[in-house]
Amino acid sequence: MLTRSHIRTVTFERPFRLAGCDGEQPAGRYVVETEEELLQSLSFPAWHRVRSTLRAADPPAGAMRQQVAEIHPADLEQALAQDAAGTVAQPSG
Repeated sequence: MLTRSHIRTVTFERPFRLAGCDGEQPAGRYVVETEEELLQSLSFPAWHRVRSTLRAADPPAGAMRQQVAEIHPADLEQALAQDAAGTVAQPSG
């Protein structure tokens, strides 16, 4: 099965909550990685999202490990919109 991944960086200006993350997360930059698989049963190329993860782009100094959370892209987009509007994003699930 063919797979591909997309990586992007997002920035939260204020602390936020997101389903899949443990509690409130601090403001800052986060890396979002989305993995997709090619659907081979179609006569044209189409990709299916398998997983999206979120992790801090700049982990705290001295951190022994880093949290990587599996998230839903729609929840992330909602949290980013709420951040831009100046409200605290609440998890949907």
